[in-house]
Amino acid sequence: MIAEDSALLREGLRALLADEGVDVDAAVGDADELLALLGCRPSPDVVVVDVRMPPTHTDEGLRAAVEIRRRWPSVGVLVLSQYVEGQAARELVTSEGAGVGYLLKDRVMRVSELLDALHRVARGDFVVDPEVVRQLFADTPRVDPLARLTPRERDVLGLMAEGRTNAGVASALHLSQSAVEKHGNAIFTKLGLDASDGYSRRVLAVLQFLQG
Repeated sequence: MIAEDSALLREGLRALLADEGVDVDAAVGDADELLALLGCRPSPDVVVVDVRMPPTHTDEGLRAAVEIRRRWPSVGVLVLSQYVEGQAARELVTSEGAGVGYLLKDRVMRVSELLDALHRVARGDFVVDPEVVRQLFADTPRVDPLARLTPRERDVLGLMAEGRTNAGVASALHLSQSAVEKHGNAIFTKLGLDASDGYSRRVLAVLQFLQG
């Protein structure tokens, strides 16, 4: 499903995705209609949503994305916008659930980049433009949270940032999955990420890696 208030962009995106073999179940112009459709139809694999939508054109789309993560956690969410909106964006990209992505429209240079992000979010990956990370944490004091990691832990975290599962990391580094899990737990501990705070430690660790 697509939620984009500009009719030209909405229909253009629908046509582009259809040409690439993507089944677009619905394309709507506001966040309320999107949420209503999700409540009465079978859930899509991914929702593509803009940030600023009617009625106030501030952050309705982004707040709808956060709501989707809460009510339909199996649905992937790909935010495609010109804007990065503070707290709601942080809440979205650090939430538990299916795949999540946040791309800036003017930095998507090729159709293949959009399709790759869409398919990665559909299979549960984390896809966030580094510029989004930079803007989200622009006011955070610049420290290197990765300095405490060993070289092997940095390798593991770097592969996590590519969207690889533990099995994928293990294959790339010729390790067992249990070894990768141990490295992961060590990374979370050294970065001060608490398992009980309601956020995905894996995503938060990747965000710190991208910020660094």
